[in-house]
Amino acid sequence: MYIVMNRVMVNNDWTDKFVERFIKRKGQIDKEPGFVSMQVLRPEESGTPFVVLTSWQDKASFQQWVNSDDFKLAHQNPMPKEAFTEGGGLETFDVVVSSEAP
Repeated sequence: MYIVMNRVMVNNDWTDKFVERFIKRKGQIDKEPGFVSMQVLRPEESGTPFVVLTSWQDKASFQQWVNSDDFKLAHQNPMPKEAFTEGGGLETFDVVVSSEAP
């Protein structure tokens, strides 16, 4: 499995709008080949990034989505620059151990 973690520093005045964008598209990414899951994590403390965590069957599935029309649609009309602060970024991981409750 391949995990993509996008840490996004959102200005406090823009957090509701940021969350709203994901709520409006909920379920769209589910249709992509190789997609496993997504969580959007809201920080409890100011100055901490949102985390958008996606799981994919493999790196190729993620890369295929990045090149898809759905990706272009999801990222059209971006929020203004003043909605974000410095920091964060994209991090990728290969899963070496995983455990789930039965």
